[in-house]
Amino acid sequence: MSNTNSKTILSAVASLAASAMLMRSIANEFIPHQVIDFFHSGIHNLSRQFSTQLTIVIEEFQGMSKNQVFEAAEAFLGNKATLSAHRVKASKSENDKKLSFGVDRDEEVNDEFEGVKVRWKFICIHTESSSNSHHDMNASLRSEIRYYELSFHKKHKEKIFTSYLPYILERAKAIKEENMAVKLHTIDYGCYWDQNGVKFDHPMTFKTLAIDGELKREVVNDLDKFVKGKEFYKRTGKTWKRGYLLYGPPGTGKSSLIAAMACHLNYDIYDLDLTVINDNNELKKLILGMSNRSILVIEDIDCSIKLQNREEAEDASQNGDNKVTLSGLLNVIDGLWSCCGEERIIIFTTNHKERLDPALLRPGRMDMHVHLSYCNFSAFEQLAFNYLGISQHKLFEQIEGLLNEVQVTPAEIAGELIKVADVGECLQDIVKFLYKKKMLQGKTQIEQNIKEDHEIGEEKL
Repeated sequence: MSNTNSKTILSAVASLAASAMLMRSIANEFIPHQVIDFFHSGIHNLSRQFSTQLTIVIEEFQGMSKNQVFEAAEAFLGNKATLSAHRVKASKSENDKKLSFGVDRDEEVNDEFEGVKVRWKFICIHTESSSNSHHDMNASLRSEIRYYELSFHKKHKEKIFTSYLPYILERAKAIKEENMAVKLHTIDYGCYWDQNGVKFDHPMTFKTLAIDGELKREVVNDLDKFVKGKEFYKRTGKTWKRGYLLYGPPGTGKSSLIAAMACHLNYDIYDLDLTVINDNNELKKLILGMSNRSILVIEDIDCSIKLQNREEAEDASQNGDNKVTLSGLLNVIDGLWSCCGEERIIIFTTNHKERLDPALLRPGRMDMHVHLSYCNFSAFEQLAFNYLGISQHKLFEQIEGLLNEVQVTPAEIAGELIKVADVGECLQDIVKFLYKKKMLQGKTQIEQNIKEDHEIGEEKL
């Protein structure tokens, strides 16, 4: 193109622009601004009338409170952003298990729900400290206004309102719970739980838990059924809770099972020490102070305190000695107060089930009784894999036979497995250890038999 033609085109463009500015100036001078505004408004309304798109604005705050829909969108779109957005934000707090992702400013994320395509956009507007923006009554307290825009075809409005948004709220809840680290809570300042708790870093899972394999499957299946049972509990009029009694000799894995349950469910643990509670009212406050999706643990319930029955409790009350009573404990775990919370697990542990009051053991209070007994071969196989990294060995058959004859706890076996690094030498030591146990237990049994025979003989005389 020649320089002459280029100059001609540029001159024409400049002339057109000047004419447009002149027309605009004349219009502003001779046509009332109300007419111009009305004209612009008419064009805008006409375009909206023929538009097929509907946009929902989801602001961060609702008055002084956080908008739950905004928070849900933030959690839900984190995973989506890594798939379709060009810029994403990454973060992690001390209480998170893994990295969290979010949509960056002015980024768009596409989603599809039951065949309906939607588009999300994250808007972030910086404001002056004295701003009185109509978007947010609290804008003066914040340096920016944040909101999401959700756009979709108008014909899908009903599905978006009644199905998609509730779906996002549920998914966001699950995402947050999956990402939150498990906390261990203890009693602080009398009848209150410590607010923050301690991060529960116990490494035990059902994959590494050394108990009988069939029993492990039963517990896992029961837990999974409980978690999915919200509608069942609602339909049957039952409080959404589940009670477990873990009993057996010391060292058989009761605490390890609790840790595995917490990690499997991703529930916080509330460790209830009955010895520091003064009365039933304090107990009630503690139970009400627990969060949903949590595990209440009362260990060694048979020996932590002496739970008084109704008559003893009345006598103690008259003497000014108010204590936690059996009826008080039953009321908070299975009475009217038990419905003030949902999706809770209650666990009692004991080494002596026979010492417990039968009222504690009935279904509805302790729904599943889990007997953690001495180490069998199934538990040993798991221990051998955990400590030695092996799943078979020529000495396994001999060890299995000895375990059928000897009472030894998983904790004792674990203590032997950790002593020697060499696999063959370690298993030989296990065989020797079990033989020694067998001889000692046989000797003890003979002595017991002699003692019983002697007592029987004295009774006959």
